[in-house]
Amino acid sequence: MAPAPTLTLERLRAEIEAGDIDTVVVAFTDMQGRLQGKRLHGHYFLDHVLTDGTEGCNYLLAVDVDMNTVDGYAISSWERGYGDVFFDLDLTTLRRTPGSRHSATVQCDLTWLDGSGPVVQSPRSVLKKQVDRAASMGMSAHCGTELEFMVFQESYEQAWDAGYTGLTPANRYNVDYSILGGDRVEPLLREIRNEMYAAGAVVESAKGECNRGQHEIGFLFDTAVRTCDNHVVYRNAAKEIASHHGRSLTFMAKFDEREGSSCHIHLSLRGVDGEAVFADEARPNGHSVLFEHFLAGILATQRDLTYFYAPNINSYKRFASASFAPTTVAWGRDNRTCALRVVGHGPALRVENRVGGGDLNPYLAVAAMLAGGLHGIENELPLEPALEGNAYTCDKPRVPSTLQEARDLLAASSIARGALGDEVVDHYVNAADVEITAFNAAVTDWERRRGFERL
Repeated sequence: MAPAPTLTLERLRAEIEAGDIDTVVVAFTDMQGRLQGKRLHGHYFLDHVLTDGTEGCNYLLAVDVDMNTVDGYAISSWERGYGDVFFDLDLTTLRRTPGSRHSATVQCDLTWLDGSGPVVQSPRSVLKKQVDRAASMGMSAHCGTELEFMVFQESYEQAWDAGYTGLTPANRYNVDYSILGGDRVEPLLREIRNEMYAAGAVVESAKGECNRGQHEIGFLFDTAVRTCDNHVVYRNAAKEIASHHGRSLTFMAKFDEREGSSCHIHLSLRGVDGEAVFADEARPNGHSVLFEHFLAGILATQRDLTYFYAPNINSYKRFASASFAPTTVAWGRDNRTCALRVVGHGPALRVENRVGGGDLNPYLAVAAMLAGGLHGIENELPLEPALEGNAYTCDKPRVPSTLQEARDLLAASSIARGALGDEVVDHYVNAADVEITAFNAAVTDWERRRGFERL
């Protein structure tokens, strides 16, 4: 494949000196999957940050979605003083900022100021641990994420002022695969595609989806960390570019009562020299023994690790029968009713996890898949037969139906604690508790409409 354009440090330096780039975004990904960081003046970045680095408050990994400080996190609290962490620049991520002509972006890992090592609870660190685990077994992880979103005619400010009700979708009807329907938002989608290509992502396509105003832009698979780096830059860029067009878009897992927005994850392993390790044409089904152990591991840990695919209260509204979102933990060959869908053959053989919604944090979700799959390889778990027919009506174990259920499964999982570490599991169990507590304290419009007069 032809590589997309990338930005080298030498090119960045030349463009800053010429005045073509004047801003460098230094960012990391927080628990909610958002880019957080600073916009630095280009010359300051070159003269100081490039050699000395920069820092940020450790509360950025210990807040809720509203940026409120909350209790229960071991790494950050009032008692600990809310100190700083170091933004460790990863210059391999250097790219043009999509939608910002005079800006570049570099992504970071988080490390402790005392030199004790990485902040293990940071999503990128969580994924890197599993990637390193695969590497120690002689394999590299490759994946692609398919991220859906819904586009509205209103700006973000108008949507806020309207309480996110009565919004006008960019399409009024189901535009799944519709060329005509895609044309309604093509100026927006075209700019997102081209800006992401200029930022170093290999763009495949854009297509309409089932819900009104729902679309998807696809990118070519890459190494696991690189795919997730691209994913979070894309999610941020899509919102910024939509705002430039006077529109808004959302990656909520379930915006309304119709189809939700998914983030299907395609994952495979390769050998150290790039050889396919999932395929074995000498076997009747073309699957290697290693692949079957890997798939069995994801299947066995799916319920324990669902939190990482569905991290919010809203995530669980998406799991509905006959909705193309899974409700049972089953695998099948090219079967979209299953949680795990096996597709491709030969070097392209891979597993698609269909549990995740558009609101997931890609680093955590891919780390969960890897952790489960590697658990299956290490323990040589046998693979149950593929499900034939409709998984919605089968008697297989169910995908957790609430955040509380997923939280409890994660907290009690010895497999999750062994693979990810107690520090990581306890951190994200607390994040689930924060979300559950906030929702339980809220009074919704649905409750007012239902109970104001009639109850």
